[in-house]
Amino acid sequence: MPEEHSQTVMAVDELQAIIQRCQILEEADFKGEDFNLFQVAGQKCLEDGYAAQLLEVIQNEKNKVIIKNMGWNLISPLVRCIFMYKQEDDKREHCLRILDQLAQLCNPKELFLGLLEQIEQTSGEQVCQTVMLLLQPLQTVLLKLQNKKAYSVGLSLAMIMNQLTPLPVPYTKQQIQEDKLGLCQCCNAVVDFAKPFVNEVVKNMEKSSEYNDMELKEELIKFCMQSLKYPLLAAQLEHLEGIEEHPFRHFAIEITDILWNVGELIPLVFVHRKGKSPHWENQEFADIERKNSADSLACLSYLMFVQHFGVECFPVVFSPSYLLLCNMTHIEVLLKRTEESVLSKGLDLFESCLLRMEDNSLLHHYLELRGFINVPQDLVKIMTLCPMEHMRKKSLNILQLFIDKFDTEGKYTLFRCLLKTSNHAGVEGYIIKNIKDQIHLALTDYDNIWFTGHHLISLLDLALSLPEGAETDLLQNSDRIMASLNLLRYLVIKDCESDNQTGVWTTLGKIEQNFLKPLRVGLNMSKAHYEAEIKNKKENRKEAHSSNTVCSVTVSGEKMPAMTTGMQLQVLHSALFTFDLIESVLARVEELIEVKTKAAMDENS
Repeated sequence: MPEEHSQTVMAVDELQAIIQRCQILEEADFKGEDFNLFQVAGQKCLEDGYAAQLLEVIQNEKNKVIIKNMGWNLISPLVRCIFMYKQEDDKREHCLRILDQLAQLCNPKELFLGLLEQIEQTSGEQVCQTVMLLLQPLQTVLLKLQNKKAYSVGLSLAMIMNQLTPLPVPYTKQQIQEDKLGLCQCCNAVVDFAKPFVNEVVKNMEKSSEYNDMELKEELIKFCMQSLKYPLLAAQLEHLEGIEEHPFRHFAIEITDILWNVGELIPLVFVHRKGKSPHWENQEFADIERKNSADSLACLSYLMFVQHFGVECFPVVFSPSYLLLCNMTHIEVLLKRTEESVLSKGLDLFESCLLRMEDNSLLHHYLELRGFINVPQDLVKIMTLCPMEHMRKKSLNILQLFIDKFDTEGKYTLFRCLLKTSNHAGVEGYIIKNIKDQIHLALTDYDNIWFTGHHLISLLDLALSLPEGAETDLLQNSDRIMASLNLLRYLVIKDCESDNQTGVWTTLGKIEQNFLKPLRVGLNMSKAHYEAEIKNKKENRKEAHSSNTVCSVTVSGEKMPAMTTGMQLQVLHSALFTFDLIESVLARVEELIEVKTKAAMDENS
């Protein structure tokens, strides 16, 4: 007899021997040794490729009690063998039928633990395959459980999501189509797995308006919250051309449907579920829980207000300003992040809320709320620090949209805040240009106390000043300085000294002292410094007999990469050009002031 055949006979014989021994025992008399022998013999049959014989043993009615008690021990070797065989292999099919039989016959509690252990032990590329393989038997077992069903469903969903969370979320169209690790497919399979339990909650809620068994409902809400944080917060959820059934859009719709069906969608959007979080002795755990919840709720708001998932359930009774108020916390959470997938959701949510509103309709009182001050400051950080140009541009557009929505007092307060906090010359220049536009409206369209008179004088103190007087780095602050000079030129031209609607003529002495004189001194110092630098570079170049000498140069306090002398001279000349530009506008402003002042004096004499 060939050796291979004898080994097989041995494996099957060993299994039959342990089966026959156990058949004559009462269920209560099974010993630990019996369990071990059954597991070893069953595993050997599987590993030697004799799943068909094992399947016959399991299907045999006489072995029902043995399989009920001992079958769960075969889960681990069974899963290993299923992944070992190719898709079309008969042996794989036998293994899958064994798995199905075990789900029907085994003690639900024991098999439940065996299946969970198998999911917990999987890692890397096999996570999604293992989860998808075991979802059906796990669902079958959970539906049979009588005690601690809600706890077991919650434990299963949490375990599955924890295993999926380390996997990278496919983001580009190609990644989603490839679904290399099977995450897209797996997420939707998990939702299907949860559906019978959702239906159970819905049925119980329909039976009684005072549905008291909240445990299963709470576990399903936890699953939805976890799904919102991962994968949905990191997922690309826009329509993608060429993808008919976008897996993450489908998953998002399913998650919002679950929340709607269990009666929690609207409360979650509007109420921050205070008191629903578990009490943690450890403050670190409490902070993690709060952060996870904030991320999930922010993602849910994005799904509803930007992607319009579940919007048909939404009551049409809230004003646009109230919706903005409700979403400001979520927008703030999203804009604090740096990942493109999350940041873009924050910008889209903010833009969506603002586009619902009429210009000038947002009351200034809202700026007393923390989020309404923090969010524009977050936008400024994105505009100035984000490495992605399209994000910087979008942030700028949204900041302007935000400004446009406020009433005049709101705009005034926001400008003051941003001038004090942005610490960026480009942003300050942009705000000063906005101030000029508002003054223009105040002078031409309607009576406006915030951008004329004593309120405006207070704002001009901030706008028409140099951060460090004559010592200010004019090159670094050139955007702000040019915007300030243009504003002052506009005021001097537009507002006659006799009218003095803006109050600029009242405060002119202060403007000259705090802005024009130190600017003139600073310009003279800076030009002299840069002209001396140019002279030195030219002399050094002659001495070196080469324009390719590499050395470094410092501009605006920052050391620039090594450059040839020729390149350095180009940078220095560019700086001088900026100073000349500032000086020409400054000269024009000084000339206008002189002409207007003289004309007023002549009128009075």
